[in-house]
Amino acid sequence: MVHALHEARRVLKPDGWLIDLRPMAIHRRVEIWRAGIHQQIGVMREKFDGDLAADAAVAHVLGEGSFRLEKRLKFNCNRSMDSYHEFLDWLNEIVALGGAPPHEWLAKRVERALAEKRGRYKVVVSAPLKLQLLKKLE
Repeated sequence: MVHALHEARRVLKPDGWLIDLRPMAIHRRVEIWRAGIHQQIGVMREKFDGDLAADAAVAHVLGEGSFRLEKRLKFNCNRSMDSYHEFLDWLNEIVALGGAPPHEWLAKRVERALAEKRGRYKVVVSAPLKLQLLKKLE
């Protein structure tokens, strides 16, 4: 990953900017939102190997003076799904990509919670993102 950052630096103009936008290495929360009420269903159990390696790579290039950290923001990102099937498709995709072990237990919890709900609802997955603005140094 350090090599990729060096390559990005190589192609940037002098005083160029690199934008680093990624999920933070914090487990996502799964909730059901209905009529202004948020019911937490569970917290995912994800793998963070790639995220931690990316954090280390950014720290490395900052430490060696290739870039300077100009700005760092943290904000929450809510992924909203209108149905259990939409949530299940999203969850299966995360598992298939290797970002998490199987989460059948979480899918069953969401399914049970939705069986008790009437009316309109949303399945919402919340996770913080980080945005870092890095300036190329000569």
